[in-house]
Amino acid sequence: MKKIYSLLFCLIATQIYSQADTRLYDIINAVSAERIEADITTLANFGTRHTLSDTVSLTRGIGAARRWIKSEFEKTSGACDGCLEVFYQKDLVKKGENQRIVHDVWVVNVVAIQRGTKYPNRFIIMSGDIDSRVSDPTDFTSDSPGANDNASGMAGTLEAARVLSNYQFDNSIIYVGLSGEEQGLFGGKGLAAYAKEQRWEIIGILNNDMIGNITGVDGVVSNKDFRIFSEPVPPTETENQRRSRRFYGGEVDGISRQLARYVHKTTKNYMPEMNPMMIYRLDRFGRGGHHRPFNDAGFAGIRIMEAHENYTQQHQDIRVEDGIAYGDVLKHVNFDYAKKLTSVNAINLASIAWSPPAPESVKIGGIVQPAAKLLWSAVEGAKGYKIYWRDTTSPTWDNSRYVGDVTSYTLDGIVIDNFFFGIAAVGPDGHESLVVFPNGIFRD
Repeated sequence: MKKIYSLLFCLIATQIYSQADTRLYDIINAVSAERIEADITTLANFGTRHTLSDTVSLTRGIGAARRWIKSEFEKTSGACDGCLEVFYQKDLVKKGENQRIVHDVWVVNVVAIQRGTKYPNRFIIMSGDIDSRVSDPTDFTSDSPGANDNASGMAGTLEAARVLSNYQFDNSIIYVGLSGEEQGLFGGKGLAAYAKEQRWEIIGILNNDMIGNITGVDGVVSNKDFRIFSEPVPPTETENQRRSRRFYGGEVDGISRQLARYVHKTTKNYMPEMNPMMIYRLDRFGRGGHHRPFNDAGFAGIRIMEAHENYTQQHQDIRVEDGIAYGDVLKHVNFDYAKKLTSVNAINLASIAWSPPAPESVKIGGIVQPAAKLLWSAVEGAKGYKIYWRDTTSPTWDNSRYVGDVTSYTLDGIVIDNFFFGIAAVGPDGHESLVVFPNGIFRD
């Protein structure tokens, strides 16, 4: 009888903590394709936003672009009673730092912080890139509208700030325009270092780089597919952690991969029409994005972007050659698609910002036993915990059980050898932390 009551409790609790938060549907509906189109148009009309371009002009160059971005964040803040802290974060990059830095330049990021009410020093970040380029990465004078790469990601970040500023969250959200991406990811390096200096607790970064194109050079046209790039394990892992991984698993269960799975799950729950594609790679083959500097610093970070790229519209001089129109111009951007990917970001930012912290310690046991046993550290503010498990070959957490407000649990009949496991903390409104893969073992 006791086992029956226990099973009924788990079934009822799972149902309670799997109910949809209707606020996320409101957020999806509030994102505006028209505002995104207006922002992309404004950014493209600055002519060039090359990192080394004009900083004095009021109408052309990266200086004018970043001042406009800052003014948009400030307008949003004004509309929510000053809920955003808006500022520049900058670093001087010297000529010769690499072949793309042909003169000294201040790499300036535009940062807007929406402080959490409960955990003001814990941050989930959404980023877009300010800068653009043409075929020659050192050409900082030619027209480089960068409509998709990456005015789309920057416009999405501005729009997410507008929508989410209407809500209050437990954790802080950072909306940021990063510069210097095309010259060597300098903006991300600068902000990641600044985060370390300020002792920010970074939950993760959602880097948006090209979220506006639906027609690929592969001949596929899709306004539903998008990719989530994530590295398998942090580059900062220790030798002891690497040795443990060899015996206990976790090769595809680093913090960035858990962030990617979170985005995948939230999207499938609230936007089932979308097709999030989990790509098990740091970034596209041989290429880089602004989540990488955060990964390098030991933070979770993923890249969200279109699934079907068109290389004739990236890093190209504007021209017609052999009947092909080259250049990253406005007519190639699908604003409704950019709205969808902005919504993907917004609901994940909100869900994470409403969630409790993840357990710091998760231990697993059950060697040579017909059960898996888990023990984890308590989380302040959590109303309960959810155990996740999956086949070792599955990319996503496919099975779960809400176990209530306990810090240990035994999954009877589930053999530890055949699955991977993780723990998430659950808040009072059902929002969950990122899943934590076991970081220790215990023996009875």
